[in-house]
Amino acid sequence: MRQFSYLGFLLFSLAGLAVADWRYKLALFYDVKRTARVLVVGLTVFLVWDLAGIALRIFYTGPSTLVTGILLLPDLPLEEPFFLLLLCYFSLIVWKGLQKWRSI
Repeated sequence: MRQFSYLGFLLFSLAGLAVADWRYKLALFYDVKRTARVLVVGLTVFLVWDLAGIALRIFYTGPSTLVTGILLLPDLPLEEPFFLLLLCYFSLIVWKGLQKWRSI
């Protein structure tokens, strides 16, 4: 069960961001289509970045007891897209939150 810890924490963090987003109507709960486009573009850019790093042997999957061990591609663990989504969503919420805060 320990091998799902990292994925569980990522999903829990994404849920927390969604609750904050819902509460303050910052991104997804403000404009679904625009937020989805931004997240898809961000996720795509970072996945291409990861794939380039993997191809250049800069990034690799090391041993860990906290990850599932499921690889989507060689050296691309299942957890990576969730982490990248968390990174993009968090950045978007902070950006939109600062914009909203400055306009008050």
